[in-house]
Amino acid sequence: MLIVNAKICDVNGEKCGDVRIENGLIVEIGSNLSDIDTIDAKGAYLLPSLVDTNIRLHDSALNSKNIKSVCDEALLGGVGHIVLNADSTPAIDNEVVLEFAQHGLSSVSGVKVDLMLNSLKEDLTLANIAILLKRGAVVPYVSTIAKNDVVTKIAEYAKMYDVTLFCKAEDNSLINAGVMLDGDVSSKLGLAGISYLSEVLHVSRMIEIARHFKIKILFKAIASPRSVELINKAKKEGVEVSCEVSLHHLINSDEACEDFNTMAKLNPPLASYADMMALQEMLKNAEIDMLTTLHQPSSPVNKEVAFFDAAYGCSALDVALPLYYTKFVKSGLISMSELLRLTSQNSAKSIKKEAGVIEVSQAANLVLFDIQGTTTVNDIGSLYNNEELIGKVLKVL
Repeated sequence: MLIVNAKICDVNGEKCGDVRIENGLIVEIGSNLSDIDTIDAKGAYLLPSLVDTNIRLHDSALNSKNIKSVCDEALLGGVGHIVLNADSTPAIDNEVVLEFAQHGLSSVSGVKVDLMLNSLKEDLTLANIAILLKRGAVVPYVSTIAKNDVVTKIAEYAKMYDVTLFCKAEDNSLINAGVMLDGDVSSKLGLAGISYLSEVLHVSRMIEIARHFKIKILFKAIASPRSVELINKAKKEGVEVSCEVSLHHLINSDEACEDFNTMAKLNPPLASYADMMALQEMLKNAEIDMLTTLHQPSSPVNKEVAFFDAAYGCSALDVALPLYYTKFVKSGLISMSELLRLTSQNSAKSIKKEAGVIEVSQAANLVLFDIQGTTTVNDIGSLYNNEELIGKVLKVL
């Protein structure tokens, strides 16, 4: 297969040219190449496909139908590799559920799907991390609702198997008390709030655990600029920690919850407007390591209810690349190459994979993206329903 007249862009920059693919590998990059099997890109971007390591299934229900559905959504959004979150129903915390999930992946094609394991069982005791890693889970996941004695054991496993520990920083006593950020908007709406300290306190705690055990920790879906500051300070001190931020928290504040908009009920909760702007500045200054769509779709029956009772999350995976391009690249916040570093290369590194570059001998995990086209969001489960986005995914290879 030959792709001609493409604007080739990866983490190293942009150039125009043709790309020849054989047996799933890039074998030649040049100009004026020819082949019987040719796709004319007509000036569209040829990009490394995106990698998202924070994906949940519909209503968090783990089954073959939902796995197939999320893969179809990923292809629409230019995402070629996803990691399913472990806190599904049932949670991936034992060998039976892991095998069940892997069986559900057997019929999937076009998208690479990996599974993380939930280090905590429902009773907050330790899962059999060693067995689950040996049987195919790529990383352990832990919420900081875990007690210190349990977290230290999880850290020891992460060190033993040299894997990144995916960590959700949250305080159990605080998250159970509210449904959105504690602040002016929550007071105006009369809704119980969650303090930003729920995240910040546990980021500090887990940084010290990473420092002590010399392990890698990726903080998932960070919402507070103070957390990003702490993580970057620790990185400068040699601690192997990194942070992921969702696109929602970079372009929406808690003001999106006004009129009791349940699509803006996210976990973690949306930050204040000032903090949202601070996160954008951190994005421009390369202080954020990776981005996620934080895809968490819910049935209308779980969203079209009172805000307090509504499920957390919204969908975004099927419009991922147009959303990223419109909100971050077209707006001038970051370049296309920087976007690929945040949504492809760094995400892949967190699970010991390679992505983000288009070079000879690399796997041809690519997406054709036309910035002359548009994509209209047609999804009542999306925070961006009815928005017209710039760019259209033409094909995922």
